[in-house]
Amino acid sequence: MVSIMTVVACIITLLISLVLPIAILIGLAVKNRKQGIGSAWLLGAAGFFVTQILIRLPILTFLQRQDWFVVLAQNNPFIYAFGLAFTAGLFELVGRFVVAILLEKNLTLKRSLAAGLGHGGIEAILLIGMTYVNNLIYIVMINSGYFDTVIAQTAGLGMDVTQLEMIRTQLVGMAPYMFLLAGYERLLAMIGHLAMSVLVCYGVMHKKIGICVLLCLGIHTLMDLTAGISLVLPQNIAYPVIYVILTVMAVVSVVILKNIGRRWNERGVNR
Repeated sequence: MVSIMTVVACIITLLISLVLPIAILIGLAVKNRKQGIGSAWLLGAAGFFVTQILIRLPILTFLQRQDWFVVLAQNNPFIYAFGLAFTAGLFELVGRFVVAILLEKNLTLKRSLAAGLGHGGIEAILLIGMTYVNNLIYIVMINSGYFDTVIAQTAGLGMDVTQLEMIRTQLVGMAPYMFLLAGYERLLAMIGHLAMSVLVCYGVMHKKIGICVLLCLGIHTLMDLTAGISLVLPQNIAYPVIYVILTVMAVVSVVILKNIGRRWNERGVNR
């Protein structure tokens, strides 16, 4: 049986990663009608989807099937971790920049915020939200006893049930806070994505592209690079360190957002 605390943790993470991005979009669009909030959100979402899902991830999937790449990753874990973090930042930066250019003729602070919400929101929905929809479905199946029936039927057909057993073991045995941390991490990531998108839009709007692009790339690379901490520290130490760093970076992102918002308003272009 999956514990009630795990169920609650999964629901909270689902609300953060699936419901919250949509709710914020609706609220922002209703509050700022006829200001192109919806189109900016969709462009921001497309900036992530095209660069990551359609381009970068297929390239990584191809490389991970190459023997030389597997050997390189195994022998140089730090270089591998940095490469993943840097390319994620670089590809998504291209998406943000293209979105900013497309929005440039009517690039307000609110549309920049919407683009950032779209970028971070669609990532949360696709990578975490849909996963936790599946998790809750599996939990219902496990607690009702139907999951065991599925495993037995699958095995009876001569099919491998290893993946199904791993899912059950994870949901039953993993500590509830681990599922909750996924939601917290996604909340921090959305704040970071929001700041980075607004930063790039500000750079395009006010002709400060160089510094804003470099700052965005640096923030993104550092955020993703925190995952590499688990390579050098035990899990019980690595997790607190990772989440402290991500929390600090989220706070820095909020400061960046407030600073840019103030500067944008002072220039009188946020209408």
